Amino acid sequence: QVQLMDTGGGPVQAGGSLRLSCVAPGNVARYHLMGWFRQVAGNEREGVASIGSDALTSYADSVKGRFTISRDKDKNTLYLQMNSLKPEDSAMYYCASGQIRQSTLEGDDYLYWGQGTQVTVSS
Repeated sequence: QVQLMDTGGGPVQAGGSLRLSCVAPGNVARYHLMGWFRQVAGNEREGVASIGSDALTSYADSVKGRFTISRDKDKNTLYLQMNSLKPEDSAMYYCASGQIRQSTLEGDDYLYWGQGTQVTVSS
């Protein structure tokens, strides 16, 4: 079982920034697709951003222009730069990876998940 390791969450004031990181161990061939999801307790999981093997990206409308997803293939690491944070961005954030090549925010396309890192934005 592949376990992704996502870190970087924490408390931040509205308007602030955070950068989440996710290390994907092992065989890089597993990780054509990588993405970030978030979930508030009691709500459905939401796709936030994804990046495919061709480096094309997808974003949820709610984060476009504020969040940037990127990856360092040499380090097997995925990042999510979050700027201009809002209280409604508060959630548990999960990184995920899959073997399909195109960018997608559909959770069912992902095979491997991190344990989550909490982001709390105060007003």
